[in-house]
Amino acid sequence: MAFWSDADKGVKDPKRAFRWILVNGNIPMYTLKKVSKPSFTIQESTHKYINHTYYYPGRVEWNTVTMTLVDPVNPDAAAKIAQVITDSGYAPAIQDSSSPKTMSKSSAASTLGSIEIRQIDADGKTVESWFLKNAWIKDVKFGELDYESDDLTMIDLEIRYDWAELRTTGGGKKSFWAASKA
Repeated sequence: MAFWSDADKGVKDPKRAFRWILVNGNIPMYTLKKVSKPSFTIQESTHKYINHTYYYPGRVEWNTVTMTLVDPVNPDAAAKIAQVITDSGYAPAIQDSSSPKTMSKSSAASTLGSIEIRQIDADGKTVESWFLKNAWIKDVKFGELDYESDDLTMIDLEIRYDWAELRTTGGGKKSFWAASKA
């Protein structure tokens, strides 16, 4: 018998890849198909001494989060994403040369809004939450069209953020882990 089936010991099911919700005011939850959880890489420094190499941990660098969503007709996800980019400061065509507008981190992060990746259990209760801080859209792919495919049209987004915070409630205990903001 598997360790997570010991109900008499209060052990619950393991976290499941299909039990999640992404909370963001610009992206309807039901359009999401896939999202990667935050990850980071610890940079390293080396020191060479005679015939040896020593390694030292360095800065934490957060990797981008990717997500795939279905592009419904209504609400039109492609149009919504394009509007988020426009509201971030991008102007596809310069309308007024006297006051050209460009993107800024502040407008890109505030326009996209907060992003929470929430992992849930079988009862719908949150067991893990990731909060992306100062997130903005780095890359957009509006999908592929193919006469030989019956697949739904997808949009792929790559999200850049400064750091992430993790909150968990597994095992009846609440914990909080906030990575360095530097």
